Amino acid sequence: MSRTALITGITGQDASYLAEFLLEKEYRVFGLVRRTSSPNLERVAHIRDRITLVPGDLLDHNSLVQALDRSQPDEVYNLAAQSFVATSWNQPVLTGETTALGVTRLLDAIRAKSPKIRFFQASSSEMYGLAPESPQNETTYFHPRSPYGVGKLYGHWITINYRESFDLFACCGISFNHESPRRGIEFVTRKITHAVARIKLGVQRGLQLGNLEAKRDWGFAGDYVKGMWLMLQQETPEEYVFATGVNHSVQEFVEIAFGHVGLDWRNFVSVDSSLLRPAEIHHLVGDASKARKKLGWSPTTTFKELVKMMVDADLRRARAELAAIGTCS
Repeated sequence: MSRTALITGITGQDASYLAEFLLEKEYRVFGLVRRTSSPNLERVAHIRDRITLVPGDLLDHNSLVQALDRSQPDEVYNLAAQSFVATSWNQPVLTGETTALGVTRLLDAIRAKSPKIRFFQASSSEMYGLAPESPQNETTYFHPRSPYGVGKLYGHWITINYRESFDLFACCGISFNHESPRRGIEFVTRKITHAVARIKLGVQRGLQLGNLEAKRDWGFAGDYVKGMWLMLQQETPEEYVFATGVNHSVQEFVEIAFGHVGLDWRNFVSVDSSLLRPAEIHHLVGDASKARKKLGWSPTTTFKELVKMMVDADLRRARAELAAIGTCS
């Protein structure tokens, strides 16, 4: 018998890859969308006829109860959040309401309506911040450095608290940075590849970035969603780190991206101090040995493959946009 999953944040990068993955597993897939918005369904347009959208908002408990009634899920994947770190500094209260308290509202709806549901919470490496050890694993001390990281940490611990208090199958996957051609353009990786494509085609002159020395453990989002699913197939709920175990600087990302199209990044990139974070995280790298051992999970896409994949996708987009402009004119 096929299973049913409800995915929050269905319009986002991770949810689109997860929905594809679950459809391949013959799941019935429901996606939560906010009632008051006009959702951008670009990332799931190719599977729109195979998923069912249900209205709901992490700020509204009653709407979450109704979404559970409508979808009757076996599994719930909470991928919704105010997920852009820079925005969390400008909107810290909204970030807390969504990224932190929104998790509580969803867990409480599950507890009240159907406590047999298996629940996945998308936790983040941003919770580690100034971690006292490297690489970071499931037992590393958390020290978040942004309102987003703090919100994610609340969501992480409230999930564990509800598991221990109400015997829910609820668990957290701590994903380190994971990117793809579907990444939002506000994120630095996509900002870079989008600019590289436009510079290569002569429609943009340069690129301004913040801290080029910041290092992250970057993987491919399509690999990470498999880990999310594997977590909910286990006998007992536990936390797992998903990471490549290798970190790279923003400058390395830039070098590969520009080099892929035959350009020297130093001719186009400048540093803008206004883009620096109030509190920066300089070094994050994850230890996913537990996921490898207990889930059989490992990333399959290398850093260079990821960067080139994103550049190629943005080149195709930019060429299509230029062609459309030429057609219109």
